Amino acid sequence: MPARVYTCDSGDANELKKLMEYDPYLDKSLSEEELAALRDDAQANIIFARQDYSIKDGISLNLDTKKYYLYLSAGDEFLEKADKKLKASVKSIKRADSDTEAKVIEIVEGEREQSEQGLGAIFG
Repeated sequence: MPARVYTCDSGDANELKKLMEYDPYLDKSLSEEELAALRDDAQANIIFARQDYSIKDGISLNLDTKKYYLYLSAGDEFLEKADKKLKASVKSIKRADSDTEAKVIEIVEGEREQSEQGLGAIFG
């Protein structure tokens, strides 16, 4: 699946985390009528919690310490819709430049490979 990387200011990190974790269909505070209305709302059905994502601070990536980085891997169609929702929901978010994007993707995917290899050694 294709992956993208976005950056946002550290002041917007909590808003980004909330957006990424929220799944309206698991929200017990919503009524049946509200859930029914959600089914017809294209924006509400862009649910990041159901996608492959990771949020990293700049310090852990040896990048800008005042930024947070969002790694998002999903299908092309989802990514196009997600781009619009991210920009509408998180004030400072923008897509990372190609060098930063490549570095973050390499780090995140490298961490996952190491984790999988570690589990393989334990259960292998």
